[in-house]
Amino acid sequence: MSEWLVKGGYAVVSVTVAAVYGILLSGIIARTLARVQGRIGIPVWQGFIDIAKNAAKRTAVSHGIMFYLGPVFRLVGGIGTLLFIPMLYGSEVFGNFHFAGDIILVIYFILFGALGMALGASEGGHPYSAIGIGRGLAQFAAFEVPFALAVIALAIQYDTLSVYDMVEAQQGGVANWTLFTNPLAVTAAMLSLLGSTGYSPFDVVGSPQEIPIGPRTEFQSDFISLMQLNRAVFAAAKLVLFMDLFFGGATNLIELMIKTWAIYMVPIFVGAAFPRYRIDQSIRFFLRWPTLIGIAAVVLADYWYGA
Repeated sequence: MSEWLVKGGYAVVSVTVAAVYGILLSGIIARTLARVQGRIGIPVWQGFIDIAKNAAKRTAVSHGIMFYLGPVFRLVGGIGTLLFIPMLYGSEVFGNFHFAGDIILVIYFILFGALGMALGASEGGHPYSAIGIGRGLAQFAAFEVPFALAVIALAIQYDTLSVYDMVEAQQGGVANWTLFTNPLAVTAAMLSLLGSTGYSPFDVVGSPQEIPIGPRTEFQSDFISLMQLNRAVFAAAKLVLFMDLFFGGATNLIELMIKTWAIYMVPIFVGAAFPRYRIDQSIRFFLRWPTLIGIAAVVLADYWYGA
């Protein structure tokens, strides 16, 4: 019992560090994009102020239990994704519960948050909610295809579904990273990341300039606070996952921040340079070249590493 209490305490530390890092990262990114657009931008600590302000508010709006559970499911999806991957390789504090699940469980948690929000938004009954749900799930299904193919290629290459074992296989030097041993899988996954982060050209799901009704207005007060907190945790979890799978993981927090920052800059640079796609354009994009690259990664992995 005491061992599990210790591991639970370590998990709380991991989630706290990831949340703080994610909130700061969102502020830095927002300020960076503002500079690109010729503006000053918000302070990098603005996320902490917004979460605290919204958490202190209350609402009298009632749409049913599932409506309230939507943001909770979203937060559980982000925390669950983080807790079943190692933040730092070889660390007892930041190793999390990597021994209790594999990459399949992690993918389920990624999907769990999206489905929870879809159910919660539909409970509100607003007609625009159906538009957002349709857009979000359609694009989610499209960009998950190349990511799933990249994961299959890694499972063949490393002969395991354990994220920790995949990180372990990449130790010993930069040449052992998946980036160099399976560049096609990395390319497919990074193209998938463009849609997963939700920046332009794949930000039509939120459509802040087009649809005035959505999660940011349907969910007020402490519900939007939970969603903001999840956005920070989930962003950090996805970056750590990509670092673990494709870039050799990290053995200390400095290395983790450098690698995840570099990974995050890819969708940021793309988003700053390209205009928005429509949903049909996004689906065609993800099911074309990224999917073909993912299929090629699986075929080559089976040829080189398959039994």
